[in-house]
This record gives sequence, structure tokens and C-alpha cells, in this order.
Amino acid sequence: MPAAELAWFKSSYSDAGQNCVEAALLPSAIALRDSKQCPAGPALRLSPAAWRPFLAHLTRRPVE
Repeated sequence: MPAAELAWFKSSYSDAGQNCVEAALLPSAIALRDSKQCPAGPALRLSPAAWRPFLAHLTRRPVE
């Protein structure tokens, strides 16, 4: 599915300025993009199995 067709939502960690990360939920993946750089550009897609360790790494919490 093209990035333009996804239902993107802004991360709760994004600020009101230029730091904006958006996510979109897909049936078999979570897509992330940096919308300030290029909203129509590439998106990182993570499987649900990869999502949890990815978040743990970003928040520096161990994966349970």
C-alpha cells in the first residue's frame, strides 16, 4: 500500500515544532515516517515481532 494511502497519526512524543514522527497501523506491520522531511517519502515498516524490541531500544527498557 502506498504511503499516501495510509491513515497516519502523529506520535504523542512529537512536539509542536519541526520534530514530527508519524505512524500508521497496517494488518501486518507498523509504518513510521519523518513527516517534516518528506511526507510522501519512504517509511520504515516493522513487523509486530520487531516493534516491541524497537520501542524497548528507544525507551531504554529491557524487552520482557
